[in-house]
Amino acid sequence: MHFVDEVKIHVKAGDGGRGCMSFRREKFIPKGGPDGGDGGNGGDVYFEVDSGCSTLMDFRYKAHYKAGRGGHGMGKNMHGRGGEDLVLKVPPGTLVHDAETGELLADLTEPGEKRLLLKGGLGGRGNARFATSTNRAPRHCQPGTPGEERTLRLELKLLADVGLVGLPNAGKSTLISAVSAARPKIADYPFTTLVPNLGVVKYGGFKSFVMADIPGLIEGASEGQGLGTRFLRHVERTGLILHLLDLLPSEGGDPLEHFDLINRELARHSDELAGKSQIVVLTKLDVTEVREMVPRYVALFRERGFETFAVSAVTGEGIDALVGAVGTRIDERRAAEKGAALDSDEARG
Repeated sequence: MHFVDEVKIHVKAGDGGRGCMSFRREKFIPKGGPDGGDGGNGGDVYFEVDSGCSTLMDFRYKAHYKAGRGGHGMGKNMHGRGGEDLVLKVPPGTLVHDAETGELLADLTEPGEKRLLLKGGLGGRGNARFATSTNRAPRHCQPGTPGEERTLRLELKLLADVGLVGLPNAGKSTLISAVSAARPKIADYPFTTLVPNLGVVKYGGFKSFVMADIPGLIEGASEGQGLGTRFLRHVERTGLILHLLDLLPSEGGDPLEHFDLINRELARHSDELAGKSQIVVLTKLDVTEVREMVPRYVALFRERGFETFAVSAVTGEGIDALVGAVGTRIDERRAAEKGAALDSDEARG
């Protein structure tokens, strides 16, 4: 597996360089006075969002990171150089927690966003700084202060407009491959998808939204069963859930019970997930038995208040109607967010 969404790393900012104790010694200048320079400041640690990254894999193989330390001061009033800053590149959607306290330090979502998280130490002052009219030959200087140091837990939550959920083998990977350029592994057995997949879906001319294919959930997923809570977190950032349902599941059982099972797992994971808007998608419409069952289940879900579509990702039937409906929901949400942002700006102004 080449997808990593949670790692723990130890990061240290650079220590400040020590100041220098030195006196000027030149021919014909027997009492030149103090000329010890200051130490340089240690390097800071920044986290920067890189849209070219999609996983925390790079941090899996290196757990310790350290910014450059400041150079020491020298004679002739020469100051030490500043330590080199450390910039760690992370994918959009990365949350940075203090591993010991659990405190959320940064939520990095926008490409190019850069956040200072650990401050480098200050350089110590050289003895030239302590010269006064009454103390013309100070014989002391300062050591540099240490840089900040922390153990961090990085957590990735994919940024997507729409998340696909459902039991294993419900047709999620087939659907995302039909509506986008994503090419996940597709096979006729459970847990074919082991890592989330992202696809860009075009609609309404030049508009688009991002769809996330989440590995299949099973009963007890919120408690770690199957792939468990490892991937439920990726649904948290989506604005809309497409709940895919196979009316002829290979494991048997009532599709309505399967639908309720997945929703219970979402609710157990978080209240936020339970409250997200859902569209029910009945898959595998190209199967004759499924086509005969569709009218009954469409009526049942609409009675429950869910917008419902039946699609075949193999033949393409129903796909355009589904994408159009999702696009409308996305447009409404984006318009609402834009209006809220304008109201907030006016309030601050």
